[in-house]
Amino acid sequence: MGVFERARNWVPFGEVPEVDPEALHSTLDGVDAPIVLDVRTETEWRAGHVRGALSAPITDFESALDALSLDPARSVVAICLSAHRSIPAVRILRARGFTRAAQLRGGMLAWWVRGLPTTRE
Repeated sequence: MGVFERARNWVPFGEVPEVDPEALHSTLDGVDAPIVLDVRTETEWRAGHVRGALSAPITDFESALDALSLDPARSVVAICLSAHRSIPAVRILRARGFTRAAQLRGGMLAWWVRGLPTTRE
């Protein structure tokens, strides 16, 4: 990957595939549940996150991906507060072969507005 392409991945604007909060919530207990990556800061994650989400702060996202050793064949949903930090995460995931990567539409703000549950670990 060239320098320009690498830098472009980090732009927090543009379009990437998305999943609605209700759709994500309905799949969390399913056989084919997606991997949920919360790219917010550790402090934000500890304050409340989607059940089963893994913390992978965008500031250290590529190292976190290396450490997690995820299966690129699985669906992955990246989550941030307002669906800006998750855009670069989805681009990086797709560049690494995660063809089923998407972001949570509207981020945690949309999740909370709909009254969907969060947990603290």
